[in-house]
Amino acid sequence: MGILERKLKTFYRKTKKGNIIKIVREHYLRDDVWCGLQACTVCEGDIRPLQILSEVKSNIIPFPHHILIDSNVAIHQIDLLCQDSIRNVIIPQTVIQEVKHHSLPVYKRLRDLIDDSSKHFYVFCNEHHGDCFAEREKGETVNDCNDRSIRLTCWWYKQHFQLFKQNVVILTNDMANKKKAEDLELDAFTVLEYVKGLKNAHELLDFVAVADDTDGNDAPDVSQKFMYSPHWSITDIRTALKKGKIKQGVLKTSTKNYLEANVMVEGFDKSVLIQGRENLNRALHDDHVAIEIFPKEKWSSPSTLVIDQQKEEEEKAIDDDEEEKAAIAQEKAMLASSVGEGEKQPTGRVIGIAKRKWRQYCGILKKNVIAESNRHLFVPADKRIPFIRIETRQAEALQSKRILVAIDSWPRDSKNPKGHFVRVIGEIGDKETENEVILLEHDCPHTKFSEAVLKCLPKMPWVITPKDEAERKDLRDLNICSVDPIGCTDIDDALHCRLLPNGNYEVGVHIADVSHFIRPHTAIDQEAQNRSTTVYLTNRRIDMVPDLLSSNLCSLRGEVDRFAFSVIWEITPETEILSSRFYKTIIRSRGELSYEQAQQKIDDPSMNDDLTNSLRNLNMLAKKLKKKRLSDGALVLASMEVKFHVDPDTDTVVDIVAKQHLETMSMVEEFMLLANVTAAETTVKEFPDCAMLRRHPAPPPSNFEPLLLAAESQNIKIDVTSNKTLADSLENAESDKNPFFNNMLRIMTTRCMMQAVYFCSGTLEKQEFYHYGLATPCYTHFTSPIRRYADIIVHRLLAAIIEKDTTYPELLDPKKCSEYSQHINYRHKMAQYAGRASGVITAITNILRILIKRRKKVKKPEEWVLQAQNMEFEEEKTEDNLPKFQFNEKDLCVRCKDVELRPFDEVRIQVCVDSSDIQHEKVVTRLVFPYIEGFSVKSLKASSRRYPRIATQKQKIKV
Repeated sequence: MGILERKLKTFYRKTKKGNIIKIVREHYLRDDVWCGLQACTVCEGDIRPLQILSEVKSNIIPFPHHILIDSNVAIHQIDLLCQDSIRNVIIPQTVIQEVKHHSLPVYKRLRDLIDDSSKHFYVFCNEHHGDCFAEREKGETVNDCNDRSIRLTCWWYKQHFQLFKQNVVILTNDMANKKKAEDLELDAFTVLEYVKGLKNAHELLDFVAVADDTDGNDAPDVSQKFMYSPHWSITDIRTALKKGKIKQGVLKTSTKNYLEANVMVEGFDKSVLIQGRENLNRALHDDHVAIEIFPKEKWSSPSTLVIDQQKEEEEKAIDDDEEEKAAIAQEKAMLASSVGEGEKQPTGRVIGIAKRKWRQYCGILKKNVIAESNRHLFVPADKRIPFIRIETRQAEALQSKRILVAIDSWPRDSKNPKGHFVRVIGEIGDKETENEVILLEHDCPHTKFSEAVLKCLPKMPWVITPKDEAERKDLRDLNICSVDPIGCTDIDDALHCRLLPNGNYEVGVHIADVSHFIRPHTAIDQEAQNRSTTVYLTNRRIDMVPDLLSSNLCSLRGEVDRFAFSVIWEITPETEILSSRFYKTIIRSRGELSYEQAQQKIDDPSMNDDLTNSLRNLNMLAKKLKKKRLSDGALVLASMEVKFHVDPDTDTVVDIVAKQHLETMSMVEEFMLLANVTAAETTVKEFPDCAMLRRHPAPPPSNFEPLLLAAESQNIKIDVTSNKTLADSLENAESDKNPFFNNMLRIMTTRCMMQAVYFCSGTLEKQEFYHYGLATPCYTHFTSPIRRYADIIVHRLLAAIIEKDTTYPELLDPKKCSEYSQHINYRHKMAQYAGRASGVITAITNILRILIKRRKKVKKPEEWVLQAQNMEFEEEKTEDNLPKFQFNEKDLCVRCKDVELRPFDEVRIQVCVDSSDIQHEKVVTRLVFPYIEGFSVKSLKASSRRYPRIATQKQKIKV
C-alpha cells in the first residue's frame, strides 16, 4: 500500500509588479499514514507517542479517551495544553500549519510540547491521508475547509481506535464546528466544558483562556450599552487606508500616563496623540492600530499629569459598573484639565486593530475588596498595560507572589481586558524571581537550551585533528594573550604584537571562531539568531550559545589550543596601516590577564619578558591610534555606570563603585575598533549589497538643547555643528569651581546621542553608513561572536571572502539581512534595558547598607559631591501644602521661595528607597542643603540613626 491519488493544487498569486501568476503544485494522498498509537497493529511507523488508555479521568466522558484539538484551541489555549495532566493529544497537520501562520511564539511552544516525550503529543498528517483530506469546495472559505478536514480526522480516529478499544474527543470553541462534529456522532466539547468535567478541574480552570466573543469584527448590539466603539474589520481598514481616509502605525503608550499614547504615521512630522480611554479604544502598547485623525481645531498638547492607575483605582471595587462609568468620566475631566501649554500636535482616536501584540505579563494580584470572589484584578509590572480581569480560585496563595497572566480578550462592555492565570514566577522580592521578571518583561529568551540545540554541540573530549591543522594557519608560536575584566569566562578576543625586521610592527587580533561550531540552518544557529545577544544581569549571565561553547571551546583560555578568526596588520611606528589580512587560525594564549594584571606588567620596569614587551608595544600603538581617531572627530563621552562588587561566597553585593578606567582598557578598545573597521571595509567591498554593518546617526539639533542651555549657564560655548567641533568643545570645557564639570558635560552629551543600530549595506546610501561617535565612514561588529549574533554573520561573510567557507542564499539576500539586523537591534536594546533594570534592583536591595558602611569611612567631602543634573523636577500628585517650584527656561534655573538651583550646583541629599509601590521600588533623593522650608529634610547621622525605607509623596528634583 502507499500512494492512492495524485492531486494538483492550483492557486494564483499577485507579484510586486502587479502581474498575476498561476501556481500548480502536486499533492499526494496515501493510505499508509500511521495513527501514532503504541499498540496499533494495523499502522506501520516508528513514531508512536500515543498511549493505550484505561483510566477514566472525566466526570462527563465515561470512557478513557485521547484529545484532538482544532486550530483555535491550539492558539488560544496553549497555557492549558502545557499543564502536566493534559496528555495524549492528537494535533492534525492542518492545525500545526495554521498555528505557524498565526503566531510563531505559540508554534514554538507547541513544537516543544510535541518534542516532550512525557506529554505524548502526536502530529497526524491528515493533509496526506486519503480519508481525512478535505478538498476545498466551491464557495467554501479556507477556514471552513480546514475545520471540515479536522472533523474528518476525528471521525477517522474514532473508527480506527475502536479496533483497540480506545476513544477520541474533539475540543473546539467554535460552536458551528462543534455542532457539525456532533452531527457526525463525534464527542465534541468546548474547552471550558471539558475542563469543568475533569476530576482535577480545580487544578486546571485557572488556565482556561476566556473565549473572545468579539474575535474579528465587533458586532453592533443596540440592546446593550458599551464603553467603547466597535473596531473596524481588517477589510474596511485596508479599503480606508487605500483611500487615505485613515492612518496606520504602532501605538506607544506613555510610561507616565497610561491614558495617553502616540502613533507615528506617514504624512506627519509629529506623532499623533491619542488621549483618554475612549480614544485608545482597547488598544495596548505596541499594537498595530488604525487611527482617525481629528480636525486641527481639536489638536492638543500632551498632558502634564503623571497618572498611575494603581493609585487611581486603589479603593475601587472591580464589579461596580456605575463606579466604572463614574471613573471614566472623572478620567476625561482630569485629562481635559491637564493639557500642557506646549506646541499642539495632531490628535486622533483608534478605530481598529490591524495586529495585536499581546504577550504574557508579569505582575501581582490586587487584593480583592469583595470577599470570597473568584474575580480579581491583576496589576501588571508594566505601567503602560491596564489592569487585567482574571478568575482564579487560589487568590489567597497568590497574594505574596509575582505571577504571569495572559490576555484573552477585551470586550466592548468591559473597562479592562480579560485574561487568565498562567503560572507563578516566585515570591515577591526574591532575587531569582525579580531577575526572571526582568527577563520576561524585556522579552529576553532565557529558557534552557533544547535537546535539539545540545545535539549540535561537538562531542567531548574535543581535539584538533590533522585536517584542522592543514586547513588553518598555525599561530601557536606567538605571544598571544587576552585582557579582560576580572572573572570573565567568555573570552572571545586576544592580541599579540611583535617587532618586524623592517622596524614595523605585526599586530594581531584573534577572535573566537564561533562560526566553526555554529553552522547555518542548524538548531543551534536558529536559537543563537533568536537570542541574538548575551544578556548580562548584575549576578547572572544568559548566554547566547550553550556554556560548552561560551565558557569552554570558544573561550580563548590560557595555555590551551583554540580555533580563532584572526586579523593581522603590518603597522608602522606612526600607526599607518600598510596591510591587513584575515585568517582562520589555531592559537594558544600565553595568559588570560585581567586589565589590572596587564597594567601592572606594563608599569613594572623590572618585567621585560616577551609577553610584557608585546603589551607595552600594543599600549604605545593604541595611544597613537586613539589620538588619530580623536583628531578625526571621534567623541569621548562618559556615563554614570557603576560596578557592583559581589562576594562569590554569599552572592551578595559588598560595594557599589564607579567603573575605574585603566590604560589597558583603552588599549584593548582601540584594537577591537580597528578590527571592526577592517572587517567592515572588507565585507562591504566584497559584498556591497548584503554586508552587516553598524551605523550611528548624527543627533538632530534639538537633541543638544539641554546640553547647550546647561553649558551656557556656566558661560561655556559648545559647538555642535559636527562631531569634530563637539569633541573640541568638550575638550576645552573646564570650570575652576567644579572639578567634575567636564565629566558631567560629557555625561549630558551622551544623553543627546542617537542609538547605534545594525543595518544591511544594500538598504542605505554610502553616506548614511557613517558612525558619528567613532568618526568612521564604515563600521561593524566582528570581535564578540560568543555574545553577538551580528558578529557571526560578519564571520561567515569574511570566511567566504578568504575562501574558507561557502555562502548560502539567506547570507547574500539583502531582504533577509535587513530582517536579521532589525531583530538583532530589538534584542540588543532589550538586553541593555534588562541589564539596567537589574542594576537598579541590585542598588535598591543593597544601597542603604552600603552607604551606611561607606559613610563611616568618608574623609573627603568631595566624595559625596552630587552631580546635580541627575536630580529631577517632576510634577506628580503632591500634597497641596508643599512648596511650589518654578522653572525658568531662559535662565535654566528652578526657584522655590528664596532658593535657586542651577545645573552643576552642589547640593547635599539623603538617599532612600521608596517602597510605596512594591512592584516599582526606586532609589529617591531628599534635599538636605540648600534648605527649603516644607520640602527639605534634616540631616541624619549614620551613627545615631539608620537610613529609613520610606514611602514618600514628595516632589522629585530635576534640573
